[in-house]
Amino acid sequence: MPTDPRLDLPEPLLVDPLARFAHVFRLAAEAEPEWFNAASLATVGDDGRPTVRVVLVKAFDEQGFVFYTNTHSRKGRELASRPAAALCFHWPALQEQVRIEGDARPVSQAEADAYFATRPRGSQIGAWASKQSEPLDSRRQLEERVARFEREFAGRPVPRPPHWSGYRLVPDHIEFWIGLPSRLHDRTLYSRTSGGWSRTLLAP
Repeated sequence: MPTDPRLDLPEPLLVDPLARFAHVFRLAAEAEPEWFNAASLATVGDDGRPTVRVVLVKAFDEQGFVFYTNTHSRKGRELASRPAAALCFHWPALQEQVRIEGDARPVSQAEADAYFATRPRGSQIGAWASKQSEPLDSRRQLEERVARFEREFAGRPVPRPPHWSGYRLVPDHIEFWIGLPSRLHDRTLYSRTSGGWSRTLLAP
């Protein structure tokens, strides 16, 4: 059976999961430019039950994977209580997934300010107007709040709300999944150790 070219990775990518992630992330950006940075984020509530939603990962480096949100939202409250979280990227065009587990830590105020400044003005206003995850009496209630903050910030830059910031998921485990025929998929798990990363092949 011929070897799938996706399995034929150079040694630097095999030993460093973050370099490997950067490689597949570039391929995903080319194959799925609309949603290549979308990932499912799982958090855990005080009742021990998991919740999941899709977020956009805006940056990553050797320290972790960064996403932004209203810190008063359900995920924000859950991360404040229990920082353990997981991300899962799935790129159907590549037939690849990456699963990441670790603890989420707040980004610096400077990082949050810098990213917020790049957002479209409508999204900036929305960050002030939306009490994320809280009940609404009606859609009109939200629209009125949007209009209120449009008036408040008319003619000047929109500052970052104090309740809006980012988190960096610091990975302890990163698993790469490559879809192969007969469901004999390739799974490689990287686990953080005191000296770097260990690598383990997993049965599909």
